[in-house]
This record gives sequence, structure tokens and C-alpha cells, in this order.
Amino acid sequence: MKKLKITEMSRLTVDEFKRREKTPLVVVLDNVRSLHNVGSVFRTADAFLLEAVYLCGITSTPPHAEIHKTALGAEDSVDWKYVENATEALSELKKNGYTLFAVEQAKGSVMLQNISLDKDKKYAIVLGNEVKGVQQCVVDMCDACVEIPQYGTKHSLNVSVSGGMVIWDFVKQLIR
Repeated sequence: MKKLKITEMSRLTVDEFKRREKTPLVVVLDNVRSLHNVGSVFRTADAFLLEAVYLCGITSTPPHAEIHKTALGAEDSVDWKYVENATEALSELKKNGYTLFAVEQAKGSVMLQNISLDKDKKYAIVLGNEVKGVQQCVVDMCDACVEIPQYGTKHSLNVSVSGGMVIWDFVKQLIR
């Protein structure tokens, strides 16, 4: 096998990305404090042609050098919107027909491997603060909670790691 060079990968330009049909998935960041996590979510959103990233509460917005450090320009290709309160963002998404999932450990949560999505629907996933998780008032607005099974001594994963796992699992189902 020979590794591909960047010039051999036929990547989209930002303009081409903007014109492409998007995966019907939005990511909502609820008070995510790490700029590196924000940038990483943008980069993942770009990789899988997501519709948008909503930045809520204390979550920083582009342009910012620390976001750019991990986003590597994805903050320019992926549509994003700042909404002061995540509940406002969810109300808007719900009104526009999105099914809402909080990525959170909760009573009655559905394990990621058991999620079954409808390709004809639109979805939003909410990722929460690195310490406190998704706010309870936000969880209350969601249609369900999705949980990533964990088998070790730790009870959580990094926000951008969790986001990448859930985004990939949702995208696999939505693009088949």
C-alpha cells in the first residue's frame, strides 16, 4: 500500500462543500469550554458533510486561533450559528422538524449501538460541557439520550471523542 498525498485525495473546496447536499445532522455544543473541542467538532462536521454546528452558552465562536488550530479551516466550510441558550437552539431545531438526542448518561438512555435512525428524518445531537455534561433543562427537551457504552474505570470520554463516535454512527445510518 502507498499512502496518498493530500494532492491525490480530491478534497472539496469550501465553495464545493457549501453547494453539496448535506447529511441531515446538526451538532449542538452546550457550554463547551475547550476551544480545541470546538475546533475538533468543526473538523468532524466537515468530514461528514453535516448541516451545521450550533454554538451555545459559553462555547466560543470563530474566528479564533485556538479553534482554527484543530478545525484547520473547517470553521469556514461548515455552517455555524451562535445561540445564547441551548434551549432556544433546540426549540428552533424542533420547530424545523429535527429529532433531538442528548449525548448523555441518563435513566432510560439508549446505548449507541441500539440507535436506529430513519433516513427520511433530520437529527440533532447535543454535546455538553466537559465537566457538567448536557444541562438537565436541555436533556428534558430532547427526544432521547444516547449513551456510549464504557467498560473501564472512567465514566466519561472527551467531548470531541464522544462527538466523533456518535456523529460517525449517525452518519453511517443516514447515508446508506
